[in-house]
Amino acid sequence: MSRPGAGTGRTARTARVAHAGAIHEAHPHAAGVQLADGRVLAEDAVVWLPPVQPGTVVALGLNYADHVQELAKELARPAAPSDSEPLVFFKTAASLLGHRGLTWRPRAVRFMHYECELAVIIGRGGRDIAEPDAMAHVAGYTVANDYAIRDYLENWHRPNLRVKNRDGATVLGPWFVPAAEVGDPHALALRTWVNGKLVQQGHTSNMVHRVAPLVAWLSRFMTLAPGDVILTGTPEGVVNVDAGDEVVCEIEGIGRLVNTLADDAAFGR
Repeated sequence: MSRPGAGTGRTARTARVAHAGAIHEAHPHAAGVQLADGRVLAEDAVVWLPPVQPGTVVALGLNYADHVQELAKELARPAAPSDSEPLVFFKTAASLLGHRGLTWRPRAVRFMHYECELAVIIGRGGRDIAEPDAMAHVAGYTVANDYAIRDYLENWHRPNLRVKNRDGATVLGPWFVPAAEVGDPHALALRTWVNGKLVQQGHTSNMVHRVAPLVAWLSRFMTLAPGDVILTGTPEGVVNVDAGDEVVCEIEGIGRLVNTLADDAAFGR
């Protein structure tokens, strides 16, 4: 995966946005965003897309020990970090949404919550990757907000599709940040605000399964490709959100991802 902006004096952080009938690469600008052709636009004058064209999207469940404890009463599993293989599942392209997008919050459900997560973007593909070599296959990172509806949660072993593969319920962005800008991915604070109130705080140092072992483990049975995305789980602190709520997920050094919940009527339901 290329490093956009290298050698131009422009930050290597990039976004993908839609404007005036076309999709553009964009970079941060003091006035909003700057398109690759030089135009500067306000942040709300573009439609934000996921910052990379995603390939396979792999997501981890219960990858923070404190979140396991938080869900202990709802899961047929002891509330302790697992030394076994990661709990993983796949997401379709339809589940993905960009910065400032709207996510459907069904009226009939009782408990829908955000999940602030570090998203790992693969830059160099491979199979049977050795763990010491794994980080060389990581192009960079972005912020993810992977909504879940707990009403449909079954147990540790079965993350129901209605919980984890909902249309437009996995928000990515706003920026793709090259790995070189981030440094250690396990030295980052995560925070979530709902309507301006801080509701979730965590740290990537508390992951049960870390990035390099995850990349190596996944590559044992599937060929990783440039553009593949790995969602690494969320810490404790998830609370119910309702239609009209604005949710902001922030990861230190990577960015602030803004998203709003909308009701049935907004989605013609």
